[in-house]
Amino acid sequence: MPIRQLPEDLINRIAAGEVVERPASVVKELVENAIDAGASRVHITTAGGGQSLIRIEDDGVGMDEADLVLSVERHATSKLADDGLEDIRTLGFRGEALASIGAVAELGIASRRAEDASGLRIAVRHGVKSRPVPLAMNRGTIVEVRELFGNVPARRKFLKTERSEAGAITDMVKRLAMANPHVQFVLDGADRTTSNWPGREGDGALRARLGDVMGGDFGDNAVPLATMRHGMVVTGLAGLPTYTRANSLSQYFFVNGRAVRDKVLVGAIRAAYADFVFRDRFPVAAIFLAVDPAEVDVNVHPTKAELRFRDPGAVRGAVIRAITEALDAAGHRAASTVAEDVVQAFRVPEYEAAPVGTTAGWTAPSPSYAGSPPPPRGGGSPTARFAGFAEPSARYEVNEVTPIVEPVEYPLGTARAQMFDNFIVAQNGDSLLLVDQHAAHERLVYERFKAQMAAGPVASQMQLIPVVIELSEDDCGRLEDAAPTLERLGLYIERFGPRAVAVRETPALLGQADIDGLVRDLADGLAEWDSSAALADRLEAIIGRMACHGSVRSGRRLRVEEMNALLREMETTPHSGQCIHGRPTYVELKKADIERLFGRTR
Repeated sequence: MPIRQLPEDLINRIAAGEVVERPASVVKELVENAIDAGASRVHITTAGGGQSLIRIEDDGVGMDEADLVLSVERHATSKLADDGLEDIRTLGFRGEALASIGAVAELGIASRRAEDASGLRIAVRHGVKSRPVPLAMNRGTIVEVRELFGNVPARRKFLKTERSEAGAITDMVKRLAMANPHVQFVLDGADRTTSNWPGREGDGALRARLGDVMGGDFGDNAVPLATMRHGMVVTGLAGLPTYTRANSLSQYFFVNGRAVRDKVLVGAIRAAYADFVFRDRFPVAAIFLAVDPAEVDVNVHPTKAELRFRDPGAVRGAVIRAITEALDAAGHRAASTVAEDVVQAFRVPEYEAAPVGTTAGWTAPSPSYAGSPPPPRGGGSPTARFAGFAEPSARYEVNEVTPIVEPVEYPLGTARAQMFDNFIVAQNGDSLLLVDQHAAHERLVYERFKAQMAAGPVASQMQLIPVVIELSEDDCGRLEDAAPTLERLGLYIERFGPRAVAVRETPALLGQADIDGLVRDLADGLAEWDSSAALADRLEAIIGRMACHGSVRSGRRLRVEEMNALLREMETTPHSGQCIHGRPTYVELKKADIERLFGRTR
């Protein structure tokens, strides 16, 4: 078959296959045009998941007749001042979106400038253009797209259900709304409920818009980002480590106002939260990166959803630093949704209503009593029935010498009791706090390790008698290979025969730790990683294992002074709101939450 020149109509339909993937792609291109035109309000209407109708109305600068006619031609744009692609400051620049849409749909564009007496409307039906006709309208532009892929049935049958396509449009508009908080967005139609995100102004505009789009919980459980590094500015909000999701769909990235997907940015978030979240949980974040347009190439993807950084290492470092500094400043904060989960976990018992004036047969639910018989039912004296209520339900200590003085208000309150030899009960003003002593102390020891590592080798203490631990020959070999790295952490191990190692010094931070259990745990980790060469990259994991063995164990009874000392150190230690595995170290229940449990707010 000889080579031939393709007709213009076929060229446009082929180009549309790259630019117009689905209805959401059309919405993206048209809304970006409206934003580039300086719109302060964008109204999007859809029907049939965007297949039957997409209507975009804005109050931008509008177009005159010459621009309107030229706008539906291929590769015609007003957004490039010259022939260079090194300084792109607009969302669109290729000038092929409208021509591509008109090739596979019925396209109508009406536009009017402020200085014109009336507007003009032009239509493009499957690539065939009409002449502009006058139209009475307000300033701005109205674009209507009907019967998308009506002349390309092969493309239309690969679209998903109307609900799925409508959902994709919603997600796209949300991203555009997040990137442009000063613009009002209205999204409605027969295939959806109406969403209205009013324009936001002032210093808190971004936080307010992110709260509108992502939910008020996110704004309440996120820390602001504000870092400049290597000429790049990182702003936005990053969720607290205890505010996570089961997938990464709630991670949003914007570069110079453009919503993008980028492996560098995804990897930066993963690295920044590596110390704080479970492996199967994902932090919530909205990251905005402002970078010199010459340092980023946005012309690497048909829909401009991906890009390429000239210096990806600098970008990664800037994002990690921004998130790390923000989380450090958050200190001991934990997500408020943790308390909501606790409240939801309670189940208020339901009782059958007794006839008015009778109480026969009704007995109050009794708690379980460990080691003692339950209180008698029915008969029995009131004294006997309530016997034991004077006994404490949790261990407590009273200092009979020093009078009790109400302490200063602390963020994490004052210890009141210890329950189940693992949980500290504290009170702070109008809040009740439950603290997991092991998880909290584990984080404190971990942060001390990191601080000492940054300052130099970790201080060690010599064992009076070396601790000899019998292991398999393979485990002994791995520990021997890792000995130089472990010495940096204050752990000195040497071979002691073919199937044993001797521990001569241990990190001073660990105190009286279970050395046998620690070494065996490290041996298991080295076997799992299966590479002593990569051990330097696993330092934080090793520190985590050491911190676990050096922390206050569950089941240990603490004195009141020890409990308060733990709370005070948590208040001054970054990231103490979650353990090194990502679990919360404490739960705070407000007085209102507790009243809600007893129905006092109804």
